[in-house]
Amino acid sequence: MIVDKGGRRRLGYPVAAAVFAIGMAGTTLPTPLYGLYREQLGFSELTVTVVFAVYAVGVIAALLLAGDLSDEVGRRPVLLCALGLSAASALCFLFEGGLPLLFAGRLLSGFAAGLLSGAATATVMELAAPGHEARAGLAATAANMGGLGCGPLLAGLLAQYAPWPLRLPFLVHLALLAVASVLTWFLPETVRNPKRRPRLRLQGLVVPPEVRGVFAPAALAAFAGFALLGLFTAVAPTFVAQTLQVSNLAVSGAIVFSVFLASTVGQSLMGRLGVRRALPAGCLVLTAGLVLVGASLAVESLPLLVAGALLGGLGQGLAFRAAITAVGGAAPPEHRGGTISALFVVAYTGISLPVVGVGALTLWLGLRGAGLTFTVCVVVLTACVGLYVLRRPPDRT
Repeated sequence: MIVDKGGRRRLGYPVAAAVFAIGMAGTTLPTPLYGLYREQLGFSELTVTVVFAVYAVGVIAALLLAGDLSDEVGRRPVLLCALGLSAASALCFLFEGGLPLLFAGRLLSGFAAGLLSGAATATVMELAAPGHEARAGLAATAANMGGLGCGPLLAGLLAQYAPWPLRLPFLVHLALLAVASVLTWFLPETVRNPKRRPRLRLQGLVVPPEVRGVFAPAALAAFAGFALLGLFTAVAPTFVAQTLQVSNLAVSGAIVFSVFLASTVGQSLMGRLGVRRALPAGCLVLTAGLVLVGASLAVESLPLLVAGALLGGLGQGLAFRAAITAVGGAAPPEHRGGTISALFVVAYTGISLPVVGVGALTLWLGLRGAGLTFTVCVVVLTACVGLYVLRRPPDRT
């Protein structure tokens, strides 16, 4: 809690972090349910990956059109708008009757995440009392990745052990969104003199020339790490069910949760290592995790898949936070927000395009062959980036 000028106690950054986590949980809530949708509607694995990837399209569109909207109109209105979009997404899934509503739900979820990621992160950081900035940064990181991880865990548990597997997860999330909206209403506004009628404009990708040497390897590392997240959130539950013959949806949700949990741990470790060591170390740990994922596909081993999820998530979190820190530190202040947004655009491209490629390859190679092809390609990319930044680490520490 914090105290405003009138002496009233107001909600502080832990509450903002909880709102952040609830909002992000909705973006991954359908993950363990795609197999049920596929059985009900009779579509292919390619369609599953395209439905998943529509989310990234929404995120990228929101980042390009409204990445700095909360700087102009204030944090609370954008947070409430994002929560409303998340609720609309849940309603699409709740009343789905075919692919159109699934696509609409994922697109709205992407819009919500694009608005929420910037506004909620800024809110958490700005509500921190002096001397608590580091805690607030960790809280924002944990809320983001923790929320993404809790979505499939919650949906998997409810779908496996409760009635209405394709309805109850979204009803529960709607209830949580209602609580989050009430909490958001009472959060202090941290933007002074917000505008009432901002203009949405295409911001484009801003990468100043002096940042490009740092941006290129950082962006490639982010792309590879998010490709791993995309693989687990879109394809891994199907692999677990069809290839490993594990039909328990709670297990599938827990495996996806473990990736994001490990990512949160990796991001928390970055401060101890510093950017110069964290970026190459994260890439190399991510490479090792991808090798284990590939091995699990080759020998059809659940323990190897879990080990790959934990190691890969750890490397992804370590590399991604180092990438953001390096790019943000290298960018001039007047272009810092735009440069970091460009990094997020590359990252979310990584969570969508490779996964759609996996879905397309399943038509010719099957799920196992497509997954192996994916892991080989991303291993080569990540290893090359890791070796490059090991030899030429970023200047920022």
